[in-house]
Amino acid sequence: MSSDISDKDNKDWKNFLSNNEKLPNKDEKFTVKKTFSVKSFDLHGYSLDEANNKINDLIKDSYEKGIKKLIIVTGKGLHSQNEKDPYISKNLGILKYSVPEYIKNSDELMSLISEIKEAENEDGGDGAFYIYLKKK
Repeated sequence: MSSDISDKDNKDWKNFLSNNEKLPNKDEKFTVKKTFSVKSFDLHGYSLDEANNKINDLIKDSYEKGIKKLIIVTGKGLHSQNEKDPYISKNLGILKYSVPEYIKNSDELMSLISEIKEAENEDGGDGAFYIYLKKK
């Protein structure tokens, strides 16, 4: 291999060194992490109507903002006051069952949702559920 450098190569090298322009980092595309946006909301203390209105607004707003996953904490209904009223269903009056049912019965909300499923233990287990939103 020849150690002689042509005049053109030498001139190009000097131009390169004197130029303050930064080269793009080819490795950068491998270090960019996609963010999976998650939002959590706790419905403890909400009445059924308040919870349904809040969840309606929350799903629509999150969809518009590009959030992909919602963690909705409803609680397990252990401290629910519905036990005292004989005219309220002991099971279906609590948010744990009523809020997901409200969502599933709304065609408008379901058009924005790809999946609803029970939360993992670290996110609330039986007292919470996930809503996975579709891409906008």
